[in-house]
Amino acid sequence: MNNVSLHMLSLYSFQPPPKSTNTTDHRHMMSPISLLLTLLLLLLHHFPPCPAAPGHWSLLHQTIGISAMHMQLLPNDRVVIFDRTDFGPSNISLPDKKCRSDPNDMALKLDCTAHSVEYDVSSNTIRPLMVLTDVWCSSGALTPDGSLVQTGGFNDGDHVVRVYKSCDECDWREIDSGLIERRWYATSHILPDGRQIIIGGRRQYNFEFYPKRSPAEKAQSLHFLVETYDQQIENNLYPFVFLHTDGNLFIFANNRAILYDYSKNVVVKTYPEVPGGGLRAHINAKNGKFDGALDSCGRIKISDPDPKWVMETMPMGRVMGDMLLLPNSNVLIINGGSSGTAGWEYGRNPVLKPVIYKPDDPIGSRFEVQNPSTIPRMYHSAVVLVRDGRVLVGGSNPHERYNFTNVLYPTELSLEAFSPSYLDVSASVFRPKILSVATRIQYGKRVDIRFKVQSQVDTNLIYLTMVSPSFNTHSFSMNQRLLVLDGGNMTTKIAGDTNYEVGVTAPPSCNVAPEGYYLLFVVHRDIPSEGVWVHVE
Repeated sequence: MNNVSLHMLSLYSFQPPPKSTNTTDHRHMMSPISLLLTLLLLLLHHFPPCPAAPGHWSLLHQTIGISAMHMQLLPNDRVVIFDRTDFGPSNISLPDKKCRSDPNDMALKLDCTAHSVEYDVSSNTIRPLMVLTDVWCSSGALTPDGSLVQTGGFNDGDHVVRVYKSCDECDWREIDSGLIERRWYATSHILPDGRQIIIGGRRQYNFEFYPKRSPAEKAQSLHFLVETYDQQIENNLYPFVFLHTDGNLFIFANNRAILYDYSKNVVVKTYPEVPGGGLRAHINAKNGKFDGALDSCGRIKISDPDPKWVMETMPMGRVMGDMLLLPNSNVLIINGGSSGTAGWEYGRNPVLKPVIYKPDDPIGSRFEVQNPSTIPRMYHSAVVLVRDGRVLVGGSNPHERYNFTNVLYPTELSLEAFSPSYLDVSASVFRPKILSVATRIQYGKRVDIRFKVQSQVDTNLIYLTMVSPSFNTHSFSMNQRLLVLDGGNMTTKIAGDTNYEVGVTAPPSCNVAPEGYYLLFVVHRDIPSEGVWVHVE
């Protein structure tokens, strides 16, 4: 993959709205909402942090049998993980003596190994799944009913749509020719009507929808992808796509961005280019020169009439990093290397220390370096947030095939968990526990949540967040979204000394929160509860 800008620019984030300490202000949900470039819908309040140790790591599995290139959390606390199918056998067998023929590997007559697994978070167990066509460098998103719709890939998989609805015996269902155009390195995003828009891909300057409204539906051109295509670098692969609260799409590729009305095929707004360079790092890496990764971080408020980039400096340079929203509205920056770029053997010097970015803190004090992992996570690694607040980290395979010896960074089959500081034992007395909440939430309606906290609660430091489960691959979490629910300071004590109730207002529309499953968290002193699955409709 030649998309160096994806991995550099994944470290840019957008400016949150002005701080507010008035928790009775009911205008928050209806005011313009800023977006993080990983994307994210943020309505941020300013809350003083609760100091704790800077995160810790645990090894969940030495091997899950495959290298985690793609990951998606499902609303039953299972995670679908998959790799490519055209690089020979994996290290986990398919059940019941199942096998598949691989038309892309003539040396392998039958492949009886799995290239997809389902990980059960609660039991810490792995179940192999059978995917038939090549899912390499593909995209995906959850439907409103919680099914994973996964699109495109390589070779025989580039026009395929695959659906996975989780159950104990369920497996992938594949739809040949489900896509109009070849989709390899494309981006999927959920729209307000529940459909997905699939944008771009290698040498694809267009978009299409799934499901189709009619058999005659065609792909539509998107000239912005022509404008952002660099012949030798291809910096417009996996474009960053996010649904803005006005119903338009924010699309970022290479070093430029637009606000796009997909229904009319019209550019609504053009944003300034991101300052800085580094976009020729891939060409240099191909020639054996591994440039240092940029340490710049930019943020922009996309709803401003005249938006401008504000640049900051990270504690270290990072390329191929992942950005993930945490339940307390902080941003985790994790994985990657400090020199080179994405692609086969083009990255160097792993960055083992994650960084927490606190968007609401003063400039100069927003980054907090975390405890390091011992496992390099380079090209083709992935991360997802799970319900208990941990972050699953897997993958790393910067080779054309599995390669465990005689390389700088061997193929990595392990699965780790990173626990941010809010999970430290010292924070347990402040951590809320949700006692009751409606599992189905209607737009604009009041939502009452009961919870308890072991220590004395400061009701001014209670807020609720909703996080959508994202599809992570190649340094980008598609459909990542976080909302802070408004409702004012309505936290009251109920029966007992530790039980409380808070009332909030559900998101106002499907532009703000497309219908589907979200993780709801109660946050106290920046320490989130364990999440609860809710369905917004």
